Amino acid sequence: MRGIYSKAVILLLLLLPTSRVFSQCEDITIGSLANPGIYDVATLTEADGLRNGPNYFGATVYYPTNATPPYASIAIVPGFSASPDSVEQWGPFYASHGIVTIIIGTNSIFDFPEARAEALLDALETLREENTRNDSPLLGAIDEDKFAVSGHSMGGGGAQRAAVLDNSIKGVVALCPWLPNPDLDHSSPVVIFSGQNDAVAPPGVHANIHYDNTPNSTNKLLFEIENGDHSVANTPDGGNTSVGKIALSWFNLYVAQNDCYCSLLTDYLQDNPLASNIESSFECEILNTQENLSQTILYPNPTRGIITISTQENVRYSVYSTLGQLLLSGELKGSTKQLNLLSLPGNIFYVRVNNDTFKVLKTQ
Repeated sequence: MRGIYSKAVILLLLLLPTSRVFSQCEDITIGSLANPGIYDVATLTEADGLRNGPNYFGATVYYPTNATPPYASIAIVPGFSASPDSVEQWGPFYASHGIVTIIIGTNSIFDFPEARAEALLDALETLREENTRNDSPLLGAIDEDKFAVSGHSMGGGGAQRAAVLDNSIKGVVALCPWLPNPDLDHSSPVVIFSGQNDAVAPPGVHANIHYDNTPNSTNKLLFEIENGDHSVANTPDGGNTSVGKIALSWFNLYVAQNDCYCSLLTDYLQDNPLASNIESSFECEILNTQENLSQTILYPNPTRGIITISTQENVRYSVYSTLGQLLLSGELKGSTKQLNLLSLPGNIFYVRVNNDTFKVLKTQ
């Protein structure tokens, strides 16, 4: 009987969010992260009037032609001794999802991370000028408050350093980054990809240190691809497409500021078989699973243990495992209502608050 009851409870919990999901999030699925996305893509080069930045050598801008501006943007630089074509597949990928992307070369293929950081900042300046250039198809179409940087190997180290140099950068995507003894005191949300078998930038010497040296107050994620080598994140198809899915979700969550990607990202990361190591220290608000029927809000999510329930009324709560087992229950009163999950292991749980159900990820 207990087993039947547990299955019935979890079925009820699962049916609630799927029957009344926020309408603005209905199209945000793993399928929506496909390569390519839904938009057509065009390119701009210096031959089209694109600025020639002094701190980089050559650039191509990829942009969507049938999406709705203003657009968030990302600048990408390759690694040591590599040319832009080593990371060029990121251009049409991001652009097909509505993101303006500039991929640059370096003044010297032997430039070290600090020079690559300066190159990335110069690339962002090119996008700013493209936003005001009268003959540009991107005139007035770029949101200058939503810039991100990315790079592979030394370019990934440069992307991290660019965020240190410019605190207006809204996100970092580091692709198997190389930068020993890094100073990474910045607040830009960063996702770090690494390959388990990377012999050029071994995770224990580079990516893991990057994660540890980025402040805990900064939203950050480390995703190590099982059996991956140094080039596993050069394209969005790396790690059986996990690299592109995670990078795009991270960008849309923190740079484009679309909270719908929070639960999608956390669900995708949970027990992901493509990863040999995942570390995270990021939090974002959970969306109420019911469509505008309640003023109750739970945050943060993911959580390390303490969840604030924002509502004026007293609440009764119940916490269930994904198997339907009742783990906690009680009542919260007063102006500040906090639910303590510190006694529970890291996992996904269903939290029932009065008549609303929320899916919550607790991290270790």
